[in-house]
Amino acid sequence: MTKTLIAALALTCLSTFAQAQSCSVQAGDKKLNGAAKTSFLTKCEKDAGAACDKQAADKKLFGAAKTSFTKKCVTDAVGT
Repeated sequence: MTKTLIAALALTCLSTFAQAQSCSVQAGDKKLNGAAKTSFLTKCEKDAGAACDKQAADKKLFGAAKTSFTKKCVTDAVGT
């Protein structure tokens, strides 16, 4: 049951960010290199983390489920 719940939540996060480009793709589209790329990716990852934390809170996730959901959600958003 727990694995099914985590899988469903991960798919929800994936679908949320499927419409938006990942941070890596955005950096490539903007042709960023060096410090500008690093700065952009850092900010993008921070913003994705905040959005994923909010989604986890909205879904009332706690403990391992929240950690798993947030990690997958941020990874999908960042594109690494």
